[in-house]
Amino acid sequence: MLPEALTHTWPWYVAGPLIGLFVPLLQLVGDKQLGISGNLRHLCSAILPTRIDFLKYDWRGTGGWNLLFALGTLIGGWVGVSLLGTREIAISPETQASLHNLGVHDLSGLVPREVISWEGLLSIRGFVSIVVGGFLVGFGTAYAGGCTSGHAISGLSNFQLRSLFAVFGFFAGGLIATHLLLPLLF
Repeated sequence: MLPEALTHTWPWYVAGPLIGLFVPLLQLVGDKQLGISGNLRHLCSAILPTRIDFLKYDWRGTGGWNLLFALGTLIGGWVGVSLLGTREIAISPETQASLHNLGVHDLSGLVPREVISWEGLLSIRGFVSIVVGGFLVGFGTAYAGGCTSGHAISGLSNFQLRSLFAVFGFFAGGLIATHLLLPLLF
């Protein structure tokens, strides 16, 4: 039987400092960036190294570690779902009530299947949530020069002003989406 620490969510006061310890570790090994979004560029550079000027750089030196980080994230997700049996997300009663008020009732599994599924994709709210939302997240990540984890963990710890503005933008966008767009869409 697996220890309980591997099958349950860790509290914020344990998980947060562990994530935060990656920053000094990255400083020690000489890499100052941690994030997921840049890996798409590294992966494209590895696959198409000479076709596009933007992708002509030494991805092994600048992105090899980050590609391993992304691979570890995927493997960790697979282990969590397949081997540890983590198939449901703990959702607070207040959030469940808010989702029910928006018309989302199936909260079993990792995502609400009423929205994030092939059938949900054919509805207006599913299409807007998945396709339009995915495009906006991708555009925002490219425009901001990184994702939430990269800016909030690495950028802020390195005192990058652009990361501070990006994190403010991410939070403002999340609040606008939650309190204005989702009620209109659902």
